[in-house]
Amino acid sequence: MLTVIDPTTGKLVREVEAADAEQAQQAVARAQEAFGDWRRRTFAERAEILSAVAARMREDRERLALLMTEEMGKPIIEARGEVDKAAWCAEHYAEHAEAYLATETLASDATHSYVQYLPLGVILGILPWNAPFWLAFRFLAPTVMAGNTCLMKHDSHVPACAAAIAEVFEEVGPPGIVINLPLRSSDVEPVIRDQRVKGVSLTGSDRAGSIVGGQAGEEIMPAVLELGGSDPAIVLADADLEAAAATITTMRMINAGQSCIAAKRIIVEDAVHDEFVELLRERMAALTMGDPREEDTQVGPIAREGLRDELHDQVRRSVDAGATCVLGGEIPDGEGFFYPPTILTGVTTDMAASCEETFGPVAAVLRASDADEALRLANDSPYGLGASVFTDRARGEAMAREIVSGQVAVNGIVKTDPRLPSGGVKRSGIGRELGPHGIREFVNAQQVWVGPKQE
Repeated sequence: MLTVIDPTTGKLVREVEAADAEQAQQAVARAQEAFGDWRRRTFAERAEILSAVAARMREDRERLALLMTEEMGKPIIEARGEVDKAAWCAEHYAEHAEAYLATETLASDATHSYVQYLPLGVILGILPWNAPFWLAFRFLAPTVMAGNTCLMKHDSHVPACAAAIAEVFEEVGPPGIVINLPLRSSDVEPVIRDQRVKGVSLTGSDRAGSIVGGQAGEEIMPAVLELGGSDPAIVLADADLEAAAATITTMRMINAGQSCIAAKRIIVEDAVHDEFVELLRERMAALTMGDPREEDTQVGPIAREGLRDELHDQVRRSVDAGATCVLGGEIPDGEGFFYPPTILTGVTTDMAASCEETFGPVAAVLRASDADEALRLANDSPYGLGASVFTDRARGEAMAREIVSGQVAVNGIVKTDPRLPSGGVKRSGIGRELGPHGIREFVNAQQVWVGPKQE
């Protein structure tokens, strides 16, 4: 049984029967059967379906947004925006997939030689709870537009969100192109190892990525792994401190800080450290924490009680190791799994708030003597998902080449965008999602040589 607890109240809201092994096999068979027709559809025909999916989601925005608010505590304002962003992803690939996968002519000794991009088959997506619609469509939209069919194993804590996504596809498209697979995590391996499954995409922890990546490797299938992050945000002395503080507050606090690409380690040059910390404190202290169903709520609850307890333990261990808590840091009284906006200063690289991924509204501030030390601190992490730097533009672009991460924002927010590739290095993953790069992860780049040979 998949159990859903409303993180705002701590009360049970639904229980959903998990799929068993026979149902999983049936789902794979339905997806495989659907692939035979779907792979032969033109890009225009696939785009018609994806566009209809997007339109249906926009029409049903309020209901879909409230499912997120109920199951994982996303503030309703953010939840509506997530539905729209997921719809945008579908629209983007409906419009651009054909160009992204256009056949490429390459000169050789053939009369004509080229590469064409063909679908692989059934692709499994293993998805997390923290952005239930956006992260699903980041996988689904390019994969479906490439001509594959999708099995969606969503997180067990957001079963209604998962069912709603699959229902939209069922309403407007041919059956079987997207199938919801409400499995327990412990029951996923047989699906990965099913010979009808031709690829797997996972968004989750580095531990989960290691397990799934290993199983995919044993089956000789492609895998995309978007894993954890401990993103640095570098603030140098020549930065616009007001703008940097506002931007970093947004990055750190979206979804109550429960984001892989949130700014988690704030590395500030010594000359402006105290001034910047005060600007950051003012902005984070002004945020409204409360019921995510309320329109003025900016910080909702942590998704689960255990996650909040783990976050608080990281804060306590960091303070015990010498960090100073200048804001928040205490579990509030009352129901629900709330945790306040929190700032730790005096953080060093060996403290939990720096060397572990903090998944919640906690900003760990590290002091750097200069830009070189800031870079060293930024790269002193097993993760390499995203990073940001606030400084002169030319200097920021030069520093981006020295930062070991999958994406870097100069004087802006680290975010995911359907037009741009996203993914990590080191323990933050392999492969890319989104943009033209993402849609080429689950295709056969088939080389075709047409004779006769030319001298």
